[in-house]
Amino acid sequence: MLLQRGLACCAASALLFLTACQSKQGGADVVASVDGRKIFRNDVEKYYLNQTSGADQQQTVPIGEQATSLRLSILRELIDDEILMHRAEKLGLLATDEEVDRKMNEIKSPYTQQQFDQKLKDKKITLDDFRRDLRRSLTVEKVLNKEITSKINITDQDVSDYYNAHKGEFNLIEAQYHLAQIYVSPMPNPQVHNLKNDKAQNEIEARKKIQMLSNRLDSGDDFATLAMNYSEDTETSGNGGDLGFTPESSLQRTDPTTREIVMKLKPGQYSPIITVQDPASKRVIGFRVVRLIAKEPAGQREYSDPRVQQAIRAQLRDRREQLLKAAYYEVLRDSAKVNNFYAEDVLKNSGLAK
Repeated sequence: MLLQRGLACCAASALLFLTACQSKQGGADVVASVDGRKIFRNDVEKYYLNQTSGADQQQTVPIGEQATSLRLSILRELIDDEILMHRAEKLGLLATDEEVDRKMNEIKSPYTQQQFDQKLKDKKITLDDFRRDLRRSLTVEKVLNKEITSKINITDQDVSDYYNAHKGEFNLIEAQYHLAQIYVSPMPNPQVHNLKNDKAQNEIEARKKIQMLSNRLDSGDDFATLAMNYSEDTETSGNGGDLGFTPESSLQRTDPTTREIVMKLKPGQYSPIITVQDPASKRVIGFRVVRLIAKEPAGQREYSDPRVQQAIRAQLRDRREQLLKAAYYEVLRDSAKVNNFYAEDVLKNSGLAK
């Protein structure tokens, strides 16, 4: 979590959360512990407020059970972060001040100081908040790189075998757009199985959720990781939202808003929030953020083309990396001693924040 965590919420929700955290084990200020390390109510509240920033206050600010569900999700992520930070300490991989400064300068580079200060203000976080979360993000990245990414080996034989088995995929009759998406639906689907098991229950929740995800993308969070954790597309959430290659003719047949936005994207860019409507009734059926991974012109791509081998290798590496990361998180959770006092209180009160 980076810029997506900040401050701004209604007093009623805060009061509900305050009373929900009065656990006998954790105390009013402690909502969870990981290997004896405490996670405090104020931390969860800060990230809750940031993730709802930018939302239409009358339509999308979560209340009641929606607010409780969002806080449970945030707390689960803070718990995962704390587990990774503990692992980083054991491995000697905590991000240094120099690394934090270097990354901060990289993030700030497209903006003037005034513009950057305004972004922090809009997210209602301080520079210290930003640095702390940046340090955490860099640390997690270092751990995952050492424990997962650096150990992945995609051989030339793996690449060759994939090409021979999928040669037709590289015969492009027309221009192709390699797309990924994060999709949120206002209609709960029991078939949704993202890593966080997170599903919007109605349009209000869906609007709030997609806004939160857009906030996090703007803050530098990884698109594929957010898709795996939160996307409600049953076909693509498991592989980081990857939609594969879409022919230009198919793109021409999609809704005008999506088509216009996607065709203006450059590789690596992602769209603003796109509202998906039923063409006949104009009823909202979902929200998406689309990323253009690459654009390929028409023609046969031979195996000797370095771009083909590079694309296959990257795809195989990404698939294996996402699978291993998911397994790694599960193993670390199993080995950690976690007490989620807030979840206990929610369960004790039958889902009501009392």
